Amino acid sequence: MHVSLFSRYAAFALIAAFAVLSLPFLGAVDGLWPFTLAALILTGIGIHDLIQPRHAVRRNYPVIGHIRYMAEAIRPEIRQYLLEDDDEEVPFSRAQRSLVYARAKNEGGEKPFGTLSDVYGEGYEFISHSVRPAPLADPAGFRVTVGGPQCRQPYSASVFNISAMSFGALSANAIRALNKGAKMGGFAHDTGEGSISPYHRENGGDLIWELGSGYFGCRAADGHFDPAKFAAQARDPQVKMVEIKMSQGAKPGHGGILPAHKVSAEIAATRGVPMGADCVSPSRHSAFSTPVELLQFIETLRDLSDGKPVGFKLCIGHPWEFMGIVKAMLETGILPDFIVVDGKEGGTGAAPVEFTDHLGVPLREGLLFVHNTLIGAGLRDKIRIGAAGKVVSAFDIASLLALGADWVNAARGFMFAIGCIQSQSCHTNRCPTGVATQDPLRQRALVVPDKAERVRSFHRNTMKALAEMLAAAGLDHPSKLGPHHLARRISSTEIRLFSQIHFGMRPGALIEGGVTSDFYKSSWEMARADSFDAAPMDAA
Repeated sequence: MHVSLFSRYAAFALIAAFAVLSLPFLGAVDGLWPFTLAALILTGIGIHDLIQPRHAVRRNYPVIGHIRYMAEAIRPEIRQYLLEDDDEEVPFSRAQRSLVYARAKNEGGEKPFGTLSDVYGEGYEFISHSVRPAPLADPAGFRVTVGGPQCRQPYSASVFNISAMSFGALSANAIRALNKGAKMGGFAHDTGEGSISPYHRENGGDLIWELGSGYFGCRAADGHFDPAKFAAQARDPQVKMVEIKMSQGAKPGHGGILPAHKVSAEIAATRGVPMGADCVSPSRHSAFSTPVELLQFIETLRDLSDGKPVGFKLCIGHPWEFMGIVKAMLETGILPDFIVVDGKEGGTGAAPVEFTDHLGVPLREGLLFVHNTLIGAGLRDKIRIGAAGKVVSAFDIASLLALGADWVNAARGFMFAIGCIQSQSCHTNRCPTGVATQDPLRQRALVVPDKAERVRSFHRNTMKALAEMLAAAGLDHPSKLGPHHLARRISSTEIRLFSQIHFGMRPGALIEGGVTSDFYKSSWEMARADSFDAAPMDAA
């Protein structure tokens, strides 16, 4: 016990003894005072450690106990820069980040000496190539027309766009750089639910206006939807599409609060909320409460926007809820122009760890479910599907297009392009690169013209890589990709095509009957057009 006691307090005792014993010699020994002053300060820290009630480690190990907290504070950086493997995804691997950085700086993404991937490991995926490759297509033609039969102003969208990130979550300079890059590259920039800020408008890039449950930018004083305010913004030529956010992958079913002290004058004006009060984004919409009412709201927004494409984004949860929306489409004849499927892989928004880790359907399963359901209801050719979730490479894009997406969105990939280093401090307002902060001095580090060029370059070089992959597979356009073009290793001795692994719905099967999947059959029976609640199975 005495040895343990000595080891715990030895450093503190020696420092205190030096501080006391050196005081009489300050005038006699040159250069001693800095050491004495440091010892006195550390002695004061040690005394405070002994009497403070919050940290047991510091009470038991005065002075040296601080080393533990300092090491813990820099652990993520030490891990990222010194210990992390190239392919260790936390949440993005060094190899993934390096690819984005290289393409954003026009350095290319080539690697010598063969792949580092374990091609015999379970889960390895690849795209099959053709013995007769197609001529290399121009990536500028990789676009998809969004706008169904009820839309009067269809939009020609790139197959690769910037996903939803709000002003407030991102800095003004980050929004400027993203939108300017989108303008230069000819692709779209999703506003996020924080509405359209002056920084979105500054450079004139195409906007997808995301409308969340807080109705920011078109919000009445009581927090409900204001049609007149919506129309004034939605009819602006810069706004190309309107997206209702039902839920997001980072925190499905969870609202958000921007604390009053973070609601600056700019954010208050952009969102249409008062300063001095918390900015609340509820967990559910007040403009509709049933699938039928959702579609009626979509029809209202389409009319107010003068016929622009209107759709919704969601992370799939209860399967009968989405199927209820599809049943409501069949019942009312009102169709969304598009649906964006967000994966539970998370995104730029901070969320409770339980939500991040254990809530929501992963992107690929959600995408397949939406794609198959629309096919089974005979609506797939009338509605476009977007997909968002952990996309950085051309292969990421190709794999989602092969599973049913018409286009793909990326958020964190474009954050890397403007300088994000994955410090995972987005929620602290202390982003080291000025991307996710409202601190004017920190965001000053982000130089807009340089980062905008990197946004354009990342997009252009990724599209070029996609064109090369498609040509190798014998294809000349992303729309021709199918699940039979991609393969996955499912064991050390077996490889299967995506078309052999994943269930494919027969056109019209949900309406006509004869669905071979018990999951789809039972979920469809539980779905209701008049409610998001499940129908009792004995009444279905």
